[in-house]
Amino acid sequence: MSKMKITEIRLGKISVPLRVPFKTALRSVNSVEDVIVEIHTDTGAVGYGEAPPTGVITGDTSLSVIGAFRDHIGKVLTGRDVDEFEDLMILINGCIEKNTSAKAAADMALWDLYGQLYGIPVYKLLGGSRKSIATDITISVNEPEEMARDSISASERGFDCLKVKVGREPEKDIARLKAIRDAVGYGVKLRIDANQGWKPKEAVRILRGMENEGLDIEFVEQPVNAHDIEGLKYVTDRVGIPVLADESVFSPVDALKVLQMRAADLVNIKLMKCGGIYNALRIAALAELHGVECMIGCMLESKLSVNAAVHLACAKRVITKVDLDGPALCLEDPIIGGAVFDEKDITVSDEPGLGIKGVRGIQYID
Repeated sequence: MSKMKITEIRLGKISVPLRVPFKTALRSVNSVEDVIVEIHTDTGAVGYGEAPPTGVITGDTSLSVIGAFRDHIGKVLTGRDVDEFEDLMILINGCIEKNTSAKAAADMALWDLYGQLYGIPVYKLLGGSRKSIATDITISVNEPEEMARDSISASERGFDCLKVKVGREPEKDIARLKAIRDAVGYGVKLRIDANQGWKPKEAVRILRGMENEGLDIEFVEQPVNAHDIEGLKYVTDRVGIPVLADESVFSPVDALKVLQMRAADLVNIKLMKCGGIYNALRIAALAELHGVECMIGCMLESKLSVNAAVHLACAKRVITKVDLDGPALCLEDPIIGGAVFDEKDITVSDEPGLGIKGVRGIQYID
């Protein structure tokens, strides 16, 4: 029986500057500042994970991720065999409440090791539906003219699907979309993300206004407050533009509620919200049972953890929309190995596990 025992967990930090500041209805960020996790084993194999501190969405901060590993996750994993995979997943999920980004980092590092143990890439372990996917790119919320300029430069980089941040000044949102649509034409898909910025009736009014302007919006992401599932359903039932649930769906239990209520047309899976690939698979299965397609999304993450999401997206056919633009927003890429990101086109690696070979510029935390 092949064995691979977990010997230690090392934590570090990376800092990666962004090309332009990332602005949403909730926050503004200039660089990716993430916690890197290395799970070391007695065979010399290392599994890599990453957790972004997205306090405003997940509640996770750098210090809370580090504390979760030191006081909880590290204690239940060290000394265990990677082969006890299901048990390890249950331990990660049960050893601490919330802390989904820390759990996701541990989860992806274990999938990485599990794939290495059996010499198979994770996307093939999970189903292996395809080898490449195409992502959108995010346009931050700014004045209409600036958003139009950003959209043109994204289009010139080859992106033919833009995810436009709205929701900060609702009365300006239609003007923003009109400026972008005028700038890039109708050959480019536009999807919008309100990041919980609207009230339900306001969302219906704005979205109907966009429909009346013929702006051809592919879908709207999280128009209302995350906890307002009734409000989400109110919008979904009253507009023609499909509605995607994002912050409303953290766990498989959340997904089940949204799907059973028919509160949204689509569900967004993010590893950092649900705690990793293990729970993401459950959300995908629930969505499939309800005949609902999924988007795979990311926070502001480097290629390391976005790469894990790429493996999931390449494995599962129910994931039809891709919002994995973290690496495209970064000025540099410190991650060695993993999927190849060529602007909108992402190709998964056939290396065993998740294919990550190392991280440049990591600052280890003693």
